[in-house]
Amino acid sequence: MRVTTPLLLALILALGAGVSQPVRAVERLAVGASFSHIFEQGADGQWQGLGVDVVRALAARAGDTVRFKLYPWPRAQAMVEAAQADILVGPYKSPERLARFSFLDHPFYRDRMIFYARRDTQINWQGELAMLKQRRIGAVRGWHYGPQFEQARPQLDISEVPQLENGLQMLNLGRVDLLATNERNTTQLVESLHLGDTLTVLCPDITQLDGYLAFPRSSKFAAVRARYNDLFNAMVRSGELARLGARNGVLVPLGDGAPRTGACGDLHKVQR
Repeated sequence: MRVTTPLLLALILALGAGVSQPVRAVERLAVGASFSHIFEQGADGQWQGLGVDVVRALAARAGDTVRFKLYPWPRAQAMVEAAQADILVGPYKSPERLARFSFLDHPFYRDRMIFYARRDTQINWQGELAMLKQRRIGAVRGWHYGPQFEQARPQLDISEVPQLENGLQMLNLGRVDLLATNERNTTQLVESLHLGDTLTVLCPDITQLDGYLAFPRSSKFAAVRARYNDLFNAMVRSGELARLGARNGVLVPLGDGAPRTGACGDLHKVQR
């Protein structure tokens, strides 16, 4: 039987439809600033930290490859907002950021936000920001410190610094009275700068904040965000996130929404 050309073409297409087509891996660009134990690049060029481990695992399970890049924090945020990068590693949520990024449903780490002060000063900090109106406060540009702090900003004397190290040095030199920061990023930096005899943590904590992975809000990222969200939820349910957090020395949310607190000033030191 002779098969006409249109019929032959239809037969070829039908047979081809039943053949699995290879899935082309997409290279995802994950960006962020250097966050201790979360997102770091060693002197040997190797990437490390909980955020790196989580993104690598998710990308592999999604059939993607991933590339990491460090930028100043404001620039990293701007890149993801403009869809020039796929994943922002580690942002806390805020109303302003919710309008800029599409966050995964659940966080992957938790931070204690704290004040550092000089040991030779007497500052009456009991958790009320209104009592600090006469104090000069250092804060890192682009960081979010929680709703209470952000609401109080207009009434506070705040000097923004480009990097955490700049803030610690300003505090050490007496150019500010307090530095608002987080425990995780600051503990080892204070030690490496040999400022432990000069600076101390004030109690209580300012607040506790959770860190997330975030994607561009562009509609073309909706599917990948949903895919990574499902994969991450499975990681949380299986206990894998908790194990990765313990391996990296990072506080991981319990998953029930309840705050997880430690003894104020009892800054855990991570042995790498």
